[in-house]
Amino acid sequence: MDKYIGRLLDNRYEILEIIGTGGMAVVYKARCHRLNRLVAIKILKDEYSQDEEFRRRFHAEGQAVAMLSHPNIVAVYDVSTTEGADYIVMELIDGISLKQYMEKKGVLNWKETLHFAMQIGKALEHAHSRGIVHRDIKPHNVMVLKNGSVKVADFGIARVMSKSNTLTKEALGSVHYISPEQAKGGRVDNRSDIYSLGVVMYEMMAGRPPYDGESPVAVAIQHINGGAPLPSTLNPNIPGGLEQIIMKAMSVDINGRYTSATAMLYDMDEFRKEPTMLFDYNLGSAMDDAEMIRSTPLVNEDQPREQPRTTAEKVAGVGAAATNGAPRRRREQQRKPTEEQQRRKKKQEAREEAGSRAATIAIVACSAVAVIAIIIFLITLLNGGFNRDQKLKEVPDLLGRVYNEELQAEYPDFEIILWNSDHSEKYGENQIMEQKPAAGGEPVADNKIYVTVSLGQEVSMFDLIKVERSYAEKFLTDQGYKVLIREEYSTDYKAGLVIRSDPEKDAVLTAGQTITLYVSLGVEVKTAKMPGVVGQQLDTAITILEASGFNNVLPVPVESEEPQGEVLSQSVEKNEETDVTTEIVLEVSKGVEVKKETMPKVVGKQIDTAMTVLTTAGFTKVTPIEVESDEEKGTVISQSVKDGQKVDVTVQIILEVSKGPEETAPREIEKLVTLQWDNEMTEAFVISLWQNGEKVVDDQTLQAGTRSTEVLLKGTGIQKYQLQINGEVVKDVYVEFTE
Repeated sequence: MDKYIGRLLDNRYEILEIIGTGGMAVVYKARCHRLNRLVAIKILKDEYSQDEEFRRRFHAEGQAVAMLSHPNIVAVYDVSTTEGADYIVMELIDGISLKQYMEKKGVLNWKETLHFAMQIGKALEHAHSRGIVHRDIKPHNVMVLKNGSVKVADFGIARVMSKSNTLTKEALGSVHYISPEQAKGGRVDNRSDIYSLGVVMYEMMAGRPPYDGESPVAVAIQHINGGAPLPSTLNPNIPGGLEQIIMKAMSVDINGRYTSATAMLYDMDEFRKEPTMLFDYNLGSAMDDAEMIRSTPLVNEDQPREQPRTTAEKVAGVGAAATNGAPRRRREQQRKPTEEQQRRKKKQEAREEAGSRAATIAIVACSAVAVIAIIIFLITLLNGGFNRDQKLKEVPDLLGRVYNEELQAEYPDFEIILWNSDHSEKYGENQIMEQKPAAGGEPVADNKIYVTVSLGQEVSMFDLIKVERSYAEKFLTDQGYKVLIREEYSTDYKAGLVIRSDPEKDAVLTAGQTITLYVSLGVEVKTAKMPGVVGQQLDTAITILEASGFNNVLPVPVESEEPQGEVLSQSVEKNEETDVTTEIVLEVSKGVEVKKETMPKVVGKQIDTAMTVLTTAGFTKVTPIEVESDEEKGTVISQSVKDGQKVDVTVQIILEVSKGPEETAPREIEKLVTLQWDNEMTEAFVISLWQNGEKVVDDQTLQAGTRSTEVLLKGTGIQKYQLQINGEVVKDVYVEFTE
């Protein structure tokens, strides 16, 4: 039975059962007796809990991630250490991983892919805004809830793992999703998460990751070299715009990807509104200047038309090129923009819908124009042909006229061409708001008039902040909008006032749109029982207080002989019912000055004598370990700190003590042992394991950057080995062979 099941950690968390096992920790289902709720607890495996540096990073990262608060991120409640167990307390998720979901459903449709991807993107956007990069985005770390929402887990944990594990061991589940810079061991930032999200989207749409191979190293090299096949070659049902988003996110060049999760979310939202759209990434930032390739005729009719292309061809030209930094672009900017067009660059959903109506009118009108033009041509030809010297008629004034077939029929001598459409405060819907050439001027040689048609007045979201809920709700419903109310506590707005709205102020609205109003419930008055934290280390004390709801903590350093960082007093007594917003002052020990002494020689002495010598010298952490030796039982045969060195009296000192001549030969036991070392090798290197001058493990050649490996050893009791790298001893390794 697992040693933790049934235990009560920190007199609070009762371990119930194992729910998962990872590379560095075991995840348990537990009950928090203080808040009477079920939680998930991730406990470090024993081999990691022995590494002080690893434990420090584990706690630091856990505390950083605990600051994240987002509906698409698995919440971290607590980080602590008790009785040798280092653990993180997290939200318990009732659901399955996205990997399990994908294995169950196979290829996902584009709507489901976009639904999951946008939620992952929002989680990344929140974490990145607080300086936290996930580093291990993959379907295994995304949980799908029963209601269809997702939560991203293990934020910050990959950063800890990256300091301890090898590509060949722990990266097995992640190598299919790592960015090229991670594969090369380079600098990682938020764009690395964006790359991994692109790979996850690729797999959701294509049914397989973009790269695969016989080993993790082979897959990593493919990420570095790039050249993944377009997902549409595996699934022809992928919309071109979504494929472009995936391929831009997966750019091998980090500068060719989205600059932020916010920018990627913007494009995904634009695609969601218009699934037939394609992007032109040659214009720069998708958020700043995203431009769609539309069917509205915007080029001179005399110019040769581009031949229609399939969606796959469009994406091959635009999406694939995005990874090379040279996407294809339509020449839609040959016309000079008007003043009103310059004022309104971004076209929102209402503008697009109205533009579609105008485009439909344009198609009908252009068809009518073509028929009329043919008739005029035939009549002119029958009457003696064209007279090139005939005086052209004056350009009529079309401003304010409704753009339709009747208007074209009214002016048979001119060809009226729809050039653009835009919102206008002066002209009503479908009225001509601009023409070229202007009225009264000389017509162009081909008698063409290019017109801009009004989409009507643009309606923007109203500023309802600080407005009473009843008034704001009535105002919107009177305007024909649907209203959804969400209530939340606020320290800045009194109860009943609107805090914010979705969409926000000045956003373009569409008719009948649903508008969400967030209404204040006022300041939440919440009290809790003050926990006792005197005697705890400061970081642990803060974690305990925050878990109880006390976030306003002020540490005050004071002189003390107690260990540095220990809480000496708290401003509110233990068990006192207190407002959680109260400032809690903690007096914290500055510690005492580090004391150093010269290490005496105790090798050859009996253990009792050696312990007396060391404690008399002031050393406080002495640990004897019995080892096999022919020396007299109890004789100290080695000491971990060389004699004559001046060291901190609190340093850990290990004494190897002889167990005496072996009386009976115990049964040898086989054991799989993980060897770890601190040296970070920049080139391939060779390790070997020696004992008593004999090699017990054959040479192993490992890749640069590898920090650990596993070997099978056989022995009895506690054995000492020497780990060599490139022929040089780097550390002693002690292995205990027990049943």
